[in-house]
Amino acid sequence: MASHCTTTVSISWEDAPNANDKVHVKANKWLVRNSGPIPWLPEARLVVLPDRGEMFFRHHQHPDPSAPTLLLLHGWTASSDTQFFTAYQELAEHHSFIGIDHRGHGRGLRPNRTFSLEECADDAAALVRWLNIDKVITVGYSMGGPISLHLAHRHPELVAGMVLQATAMEWRATRRDRFTWFFQSAVSPLMRNVTTPRVLNVALNRTVHPDSHVAKYIPWLIGEIRRNDGWIVSRAGRALAKYDSRGWAGTLGVPAAYLLTTKDQLVAVPRQRELAKAMQADVIELDGDHFVTLGKPVEYSAATADAVRRVAGRVDR
Repeated sequence: MASHCTTTVSISWEDAPNANDKVHVKANKWLVRNSGPIPWLPEARLVVLPDRGEMFFRHHQHPDPSAPTLLLLHGWTASSDTQFFTAYQELAEHHSFIGIDHRGHGRGLRPNRTFSLEECADDAAALVRWLNIDKVITVGYSMGGPISLHLAHRHPELVAGMVLQATAMEWRATRRDRFTWFFQSAVSPLMRNVTTPRVLNVALNRTVHPDSHVAKYIPWLIGEIRRNDGWIVSRAGRALAKYDSRGWAGTLGVPAAYLLTTKDQLVAVPRQRELAKAMQADVIELDGDHFVTLGKPVEYSAATADAVRRVAGRVDR
């Protein structure tokens, strides 16, 4: 399907330092190291898609060609790596997968127009088609949930099933919701002045348990988080403030599982349950907040793998 004006480049990364190397993160929580180990990351690729631009994505191909392909769709202000790296290896054991950086996030597209959840879904569809993949199981975290739903709504032939995580059908039902998202989107262009290495280091040390295997990756995480484009991310916040799929999410008719974060302060539990019910999804509860991917990485990875297995099993039937 690739045309003469489409190019792709594979990027090789140097091996990360030995995972057994001791990194003293607790020694000084204000210390921000210039370098550190990098977690296992799938192959990085760049593809220039006509009428879209240069898209960065992660691509893991399982040795078994019949293994399901997952499409990883990250949340607001994150990237595929910062959102899903704690689950990459466990998912790679049984699946192929693609991880996309959405517009303005990480290494994602930088269009000179306002952000659109629908266009993010179309970006994902264009890449899936370019890779000649028939169908995918989407894994959508937070903002990745609406993008996953839009993908199934706009390109139903590409979506075999979906795993939804810490997300909802809308964030605009109350005046408080609308104010919260307006405020967040308004101040997000200023976040580059706030997300200094020192501030991020303190925040991540509060989120990540000091004995967690993720702690040694904090210097890498700081660099990755600071890749975002503040202007586009602010527009993404406004798009989320206007998003409402209550009229159609329950009509998609695809096998689904829902990973519910029981201590989430950003996406209220009742809203999570509302979406799970509309999708008739298998619900897996995880005792954690909205940053559970970093706070409880082992539990998150296992729960995600379980959710994918459940959806894949229903797809096969």
